[in-house]
Amino acid sequence: MRLKIDDEIIALIDRALEEDLVGGVDVTSAATIDEKSVGQANFIVKTSGVIAGLDVAEAVMSRCGITSFERKVDDGAEVNAGTIIATAEGSLRAILLAERTALNLISRMSGIATLTKRWVDEVSGTNTKIRDTRKTTPGLRTLEKYAVRVGGGINHRSSLSESALLKDNHIAAAGSISQAFRAIREKFPEIEVEVEVDTLEQLKEALDAGVELILLDNMDLEMTRKAVAITASRARLESSGGIKIENALSYAEAGVDFLAI
Repeated sequence: MRLKIDDEIIALIDRALEEDLVGGVDVTSAATIDEKSVGQANFIVKTSGVIAGLDVAEAVMSRCGITSFERKVDDGAEVNAGTIIATAEGSLRAILLAERTALNLISRMSGIATLTKRWVDEVSGTNTKIRDTRKTTPGLRTLEKYAVRVGGGINHRSSLSESALLKDNHIAAAGSISQAFRAIREKFPEIEVEVEVDTLEQLKEALDAGVELILLDNMDLEMTRKAVAITASRARLESSGGIKIENALSYAEAGVDFLAI
Protein backbone atom coordinates (compact mmCIF):
# COMPACT_ATOMS: atom_id res chain seq x y z
CA MET A 1 0.00 0.00 0.00
CA ARG A 2 1.28 3.49 -0.85
CA LEU A 3 0.37 6.95 0.40
CA LYS A 4 0.29 9.85 -2.03
CA ILE A 5 2.51 12.62 -0.67
CA ASP A 6 0.55 15.75 -1.50
CA ASP A 7 0.96 19.41 -0.57
CA GLU A 8 -0.93 18.92 2.70
CA ILE A 9 1.51 16.24 3.88
CA ILE A 10 4.54 18.23 2.71
CA ALA A 11 3.30 21.21 4.73
CA LEU A 12 2.86 18.96 7.77
CA ILE A 13 6.41 17.63 7.37
CA ASP A 14 7.81 21.14 6.99
CA ARG A 15 6.08 22.29 10.18
CA ALA A 16 7.47 19.28 12.03
CA LEU A 17 11.00 19.95 10.79
CA GLU A 18 10.71 23.62 11.70
CA GLU A 19 10.01 22.62 15.31
CA ASP A 20 13.52 21.19 15.43
CA LEU A 21 15.08 24.25 13.83
CA VAL A 22 13.79 27.02 16.07
CA GLY A 23 16.84 29.28 16.15
CA GLY A 24 17.93 28.13 12.71
CA VAL A 25 20.57 25.43 13.26
CA ASP A 26 21.24 22.01 14.77
CA VAL A 27 23.96 23.24 17.09
CA THR A 28 25.21 19.77 18.05
CA SER A 29 25.72 18.58 14.48
CA ALA A 30 27.07 21.95 13.34
CA ALA A 31 29.76 21.79 16.02
CA THR A 32 30.77 18.14 15.69
CA ILE A 33 30.16 17.01 12.09
CA ASP A 34 31.90 18.30 9.00
CA GLU A 35 29.33 19.61 6.53
CA LYS A 36 30.78 17.34 3.83
CA SER A 37 30.46 14.15 5.89
CA VAL A 38 28.16 11.46 4.50
CA GLY A 39 26.61 8.52 6.27
CA GLN A 40 23.94 5.83 6.27
CA ALA A 41 20.90 5.43 8.50
CA ASN A 42 19.04 2.16 9.03
CA PHE A 43 15.43 2.17 10.18
CA ILE A 44 15.33 -0.76 12.62
CA VAL A 45 12.15 -2.11 14.19
CA LYS A 46 12.22 -2.30 18.00
CA THR A 47 8.86 -4.03 18.50
CA SER A 48 7.06 -6.50 16.25
CA GLY A 49 4.12 -5.06 14.35
CA VAL A 50 2.68 -3.68 11.11
CA ILE A 51 4.65 -1.05 9.20
CA ALA A 52 2.95 2.13 7.98
CA GLY A 53 4.46 5.44 6.87
CA LEU A 54 7.45 4.59 4.70
CA ASP A 55 6.37 7.12 2.07
CA VAL A 56 6.21 9.76 4.79
CA ALA A 57 9.65 8.85 6.13
CA GLU A 58 11.08 9.07 2.61
CA ALA A 59 9.45 12.47 2.12
CA VAL A 60 10.98 13.74 5.38
CA MET A 61 14.41 12.62 4.22
CA SER A 62 13.85 14.21 0.83
CA ARG A 63 12.87 17.56 2.38
CA CYS A 64 16.23 17.52 4.17
CA GLY A 65 18.15 16.81 0.96
CA ILE A 66 18.53 13.03 1.29
CA THR A 67 17.89 11.51 -2.14
CA SER A 68 18.81 7.88 -1.43
CA PHE A 69 16.07 6.04 0.45
CA GLU A 70 15.75 2.29 -0.03
CA ARG A 71 12.78 0.50 1.50
CA LYS A 72 13.26 -3.13 2.43
CA VAL A 73 9.53 -3.81 2.98
CA ASP A 74 6.24 -2.18 1.99
CA ASP A 75 3.59 -0.58 4.17
CA GLY A 76 1.39 -3.33 5.56
CA ALA A 77 4.29 -5.71 6.15
CA GLU A 78 4.23 -7.54 9.47
CA VAL A 79 7.77 -7.51 10.82
CA ASN A 80 9.67 -8.67 13.88
CA ALA A 81 11.91 -6.70 16.19
CA GLY A 82 15.35 -6.19 14.66
CA THR A 83 14.12 -5.98 11.07
CA ILE A 84 15.69 -3.24 8.92
CA ILE A 85 12.76 -1.73 7.02
CA ALA A 86 14.58 1.07 5.17
CA THR A 87 18.01 2.62 4.61
CA ALA A 88 18.85 6.24 3.85
CA GLU A 89 22.21 7.58 2.64
CA GLY A 90 23.53 11.11 2.26
CA SER A 91 24.71 14.11 4.24
CA LEU A 92 25.25 13.05 7.84
CA ARG A 93 24.04 16.40 9.13
CA ALA A 94 20.87 16.08 7.05
CA ILE A 95 20.24 12.54 8.24
CA LEU A 96 20.54 13.60 11.87
CA LEU A 97 18.19 16.52 11.23
CA ALA A 98 15.57 14.36 9.54
CA GLU A 99 15.70 11.21 11.66
CA ARG A 100 13.57 12.26 14.63
CA THR A 101 10.72 13.67 12.55
CA ALA A 102 10.78 10.61 10.29
CA LEU A 103 10.80 8.26 13.28
CA ASN A 104 8.05 10.17 15.10
CA LEU A 105 5.70 9.91 12.14
CA ILE A 106 6.45 6.35 11.04
CA SER A 107 6.34 5.10 14.64
CA ARG A 108 2.93 6.64 15.30
CA MET A 109 1.52 5.40 12.00
CA SER A 110 2.91 1.89 12.51
CA GLY A 111 1.47 1.82 16.02
CA ILE A 112 -1.99 2.67 14.70
CA ALA A 113 -1.70 0.08 11.92
CA THR A 114 -0.55 -2.56 14.41
CA LEU A 115 -3.40 -1.89 16.84
CA THR A 116 -5.94 -1.80 14.01
CA LYS A 117 -4.69 -5.19 12.81
CA ARG A 118 -5.26 -6.62 16.31
CA TRP A 119 -8.91 -5.53 16.16
CA VAL A 120 -9.32 -6.81 12.60
CA ASP A 121 -7.87 -10.18 13.58
CA GLU A 122 -10.16 -10.31 16.62
CA VAL A 123 -13.32 -10.20 14.46
CA SER A 124 -11.88 -12.37 11.68
CA GLY A 125 -14.44 -14.83 10.35
CA THR A 126 -17.36 -12.43 10.77
CA ASN A 127 -18.75 -9.82 8.38
CA THR A 128 -17.97 -6.95 10.74
CA LYS A 129 -15.49 -4.24 9.71
CA ILE A 130 -13.33 -2.19 12.04
CA ARG A 131 -14.01 1.50 11.47
CA ASP A 132 -12.22 4.57 12.73
CA THR A 133 -13.63 7.91 13.92
CA ARG A 134 -12.75 11.62 13.70
CA LYS A 135 -11.02 11.37 17.10
CA THR A 136 -7.65 11.82 15.43
CA THR A 137 -4.63 13.90 16.44
CA PRO A 138 -5.18 17.45 15.13
CA GLY A 139 -3.15 17.90 11.95
CA LEU A 140 -2.44 14.19 11.53
CA ARG A 141 -5.83 12.93 10.34
CA THR A 142 -4.70 12.03 6.82
CA LEU A 143 -1.75 10.02 8.12
CA GLU A 144 -3.66 8.31 10.92
CA LYS A 145 -6.58 7.32 8.73
CA TYR A 146 -4.17 5.93 6.15
CA ALA A 147 -2.55 3.88 8.93
CA VAL A 148 -5.97 2.46 9.82
CA ARG A 149 -6.37 1.29 6.22
CA VAL A 150 -2.90 -0.28 6.28
CA GLY A 151 -3.99 -2.25 9.36
CA GLY A 152 -7.06 -3.57 7.57
CA GLY A 153 -9.64 -1.16 8.95
CA ILE A 154 -11.89 1.19 7.03
CA ASN A 155 -12.38 4.93 7.38
CA HIS A 156 -15.35 6.85 8.66
CA ARG A 157 -15.78 10.35 7.22
CA SER A 158 -12.65 12.46 7.04
CA SER A 159 -14.46 15.78 7.43
CA LEU A 160 -17.84 17.19 8.42
CA SER A 161 -18.64 17.88 4.77
CA GLU A 162 -18.01 14.33 3.56
CA SER A 163 -21.13 12.78 5.12
CA ALA A 164 -23.76 13.53 7.73
CA LEU A 165 -23.94 12.08 11.24
CA LEU A 166 -27.08 13.07 13.13
CA LYS A 167 -26.41 13.01 16.87
CA ASP A 168 -28.54 13.88 19.89
CA ASN A 169 -27.98 17.62 19.60
CA HIS A 170 -28.89 17.74 15.91
CA ILE A 171 -32.01 15.65 16.48
CA ALA A 172 -33.09 17.79 19.43
CA ALA A 173 -32.60 20.96 17.38
CA ALA A 174 -34.60 19.56 14.44
CA GLY A 175 -37.38 18.16 16.61
CA SER A 176 -37.11 14.44 15.85
CA ILE A 177 -35.08 11.82 14.00
CA SER A 178 -37.43 11.84 11.04
CA GLN A 179 -37.40 15.66 10.80
CA ALA A 180 -33.61 15.81 11.07
CA PHE A 181 -33.18 13.08 8.46
CA ARG A 182 -35.62 14.78 6.10
CA ALA A 183 -33.80 18.13 6.52
CA ILE A 184 -30.48 16.57 5.53
CA ARG A 185 -32.03 14.79 2.56
CA GLU A 186 -33.64 18.01 1.31
CA LYS A 187 -30.49 20.13 1.61
CA PHE A 188 -27.87 17.50 0.70
CA PRO A 189 -29.68 14.74 -1.25
CA GLU A 190 -26.50 12.90 -2.35
CA ILE A 191 -24.79 12.80 1.06
CA GLU A 192 -24.62 9.58 3.08
CA VAL A 193 -26.53 10.01 6.33
CA GLU A 194 -25.89 8.10 9.54
CA VAL A 195 -28.17 8.49 12.55
CA GLU A 196 -27.08 7.87 16.13
CA VAL A 197 -29.66 6.15 18.34
CA ASP A 198 -29.61 5.40 22.06
CA THR A 199 -32.76 3.31 22.37
CA LEU A 200 -34.66 0.68 20.43
CA GLU A 201 -37.53 3.13 20.04
CA GLN A 202 -35.21 5.57 18.30
CA LEU A 203 -33.94 2.71 16.14
CA LYS A 204 -37.48 1.95 14.99
CA GLU A 205 -38.09 5.62 14.22
CA ALA A 206 -34.90 5.77 12.16
CA LEU A 207 -35.85 2.65 10.22
CA ASP A 208 -39.35 3.99 9.57
CA ALA A 209 -37.78 7.20 8.25
CA GLY A 210 -35.73 5.21 5.74
CA VAL A 211 -32.30 5.65 7.35
CA GLU A 212 -29.84 3.16 5.84
CA LEU A 213 -26.91 3.57 8.27
CA ILE A 214 -27.51 3.64 12.02
CA LEU A 215 -25.04 4.03 14.88
CA LEU A 216 -25.97 2.12 18.05
CA ASP A 217 -24.59 4.36 20.78
CA ASN A 218 -23.42 2.63 23.98
CA MET A 219 -25.79 -0.30 23.60
CA ASP A 220 -24.84 -3.40 25.57
CA LEU A 221 -24.72 -6.82 23.90
CA GLU A 222 -28.29 -7.79 24.75
CA MET A 223 -29.68 -4.56 23.33
CA THR A 224 -27.39 -4.84 20.31
CA ARG A 225 -28.75 -8.29 19.51
CA LYS A 226 -32.29 -6.94 19.77
CA ALA A 227 -31.36 -4.04 17.50
CA VAL A 228 -29.99 -6.43 14.87
CA ALA A 229 -33.20 -8.49 15.03
CA ILE A 230 -35.42 -5.41 14.73
CA THR A 231 -33.40 -4.03 11.82
CA ALA A 232 -33.58 -7.31 9.88
CA SER A 233 -31.05 -6.09 7.27
CA ARG A 234 -33.05 -2.96 6.44
CA ALA A 235 -30.03 -0.81 7.39
CA ARG A 236 -26.37 -1.18 8.18
CA LEU A 237 -25.54 -1.01 11.87
CA GLU A 238 -22.48 0.40 13.60
CA SER A 239 -21.75 -0.21 17.29
CA SER A 240 -19.94 2.50 19.21
CA GLY A 241 -19.08 2.93 22.87
CA GLY A 242 -18.26 0.35 25.52
CA ILE A 243 -16.43 -1.87 23.04
CA LYS A 244 -13.09 -3.35 24.03
CA ILE A 245 -10.91 -5.79 22.16
CA GLU A 246 -11.98 -8.44 24.71
CA ASN A 247 -15.66 -8.16 23.69
CA ALA A 248 -15.23 -7.15 20.05
CA LEU A 249 -15.94 -10.64 18.73
CA SER A 250 -19.17 -10.85 20.72
CA TYR A 251 -20.42 -7.61 19.18
CA ALA A 252 -19.35 -8.80 15.73
CA GLU A 253 -21.17 -12.09 16.22
CA ALA A 254 -24.27 -10.15 17.24
CA GLY A 255 -24.45 -9.12 13.59
CA VAL A 256 -23.45 -5.46 13.36
CA ASP A 257 -21.71 -4.27 10.22
CA PHE A 258 -19.13 -1.99 11.85
CA LEU A 259 -17.37 -1.48 15.14
CA ALA A 260 -16.39 2.16 15.69
CA ILE A 261 -13.00 2.20 17.41
